[in-house]
Amino acid sequence: MVDEGLTSGPPDDEGLTAGDTWIELSVRADLEAVEAVSEILSRFAPGGTSVQPGFELIDEGLGARIDPNQPAIVRAYLPGRDRTAARLAVRQAREALGHLQAFNLRPIGELDVSVVHEADWAHAWKAHFPVLRIGRRLVIRPTWRRHRRRADDVVLALDPGMAFGTGLHPTTRLCLAGLEHWADEGLCAAARVLDVGCGSGILMIAAGLFGAGQLVGVDTDPIAVEASAANAARNDLVVDVRNGSLPSRSGPFDLVVANLIASLLIALASDLQAELRPGGRLLASGIFIDRERDVRNAFESEGLRPLRRTAEGEWIALEFERSPI
Repeated sequence: MVDEGLTSGPPDDEGLTAGDTWIELSVRADLEAVEAVSEILSRFAPGGTSVQPGFELIDEGLGARIDPNQPAIVRAYLPGRDRTAARLAVRQAREALGHLQAFNLRPIGELDVSVVHEADWAHAWKAHFPVLRIGRRLVIRPTWRRHRRRADDVVLALDPGMAFGTGLHPTTRLCLAGLEHWADEGLCAAARVLDVGCGSGILMIAAGLFGAGQLVGVDTDPIAVEASAANAARNDLVVDVRNGSLPSRSGPFDLVVANLIASLLIALASDLQAELRPGGRLLASGIFIDRERDVRNAFESEGLRPLRRTAEGEWIALEFERSPI
């Protein structure tokens, strides 16, 4: 359980305790400050950071909808066994955030510190993931939550575990909205789909629920491969998911989704193009706004034609088409 009494903590962080614990660091921040705050917290947390966007409750409190006007919460966890090291990390994180706050560019809250006991670590993070409605009809339902289904809902049951991809991050939401757009165009029906960097499997599973036929996923993290396979089974889908990267050796595909980072997208531009059949579509996300032009140039140099651009805050998703000829 989280020790609520330690949420703010005294100035010298005497509230930190040794033993079988993890220290949760959390900061409430404006959506456009999330990237900078995440970078600071990730310096001290070996497992990286998670982002809970602001949301409003809907369906009588049973679901949630992202509200970009509300601040997000960035969380990170660091081991609490070494009390001295934990205190030092907290102080350094607080100092670095103070420097960022001093610029007064976007609203950034204070660093909150709390303790999560080892016995409850495996389940503590689940409290931060509500049922989410994305787009018009796609619903992401964590397996430990209940949802009152509407007639046209497409409900995706998800247990991300330690794999990336919960629907909470803007880049994932942009991809899910793009998949729904493809489904509305009739492109998902019986399509062959490749998910590059599949994480929890959320994107290829969404494609499958929208009617896609063959689903293939690749990821360099074996934990992601396991999570994708398990989540596909939860949604009664059969997927071919494997540890590795491109080329997949299973192409060509009608649709390819790649929610990575700009540098990887640029490096894989030629391979991504090669995975597409003529006339096939590519949806790329994980692109921070200052790298958009670089990604566009890399893909266009491979002969891919830009079709659509969507954005959330400073995150971008780009859709391309391979020439039909």
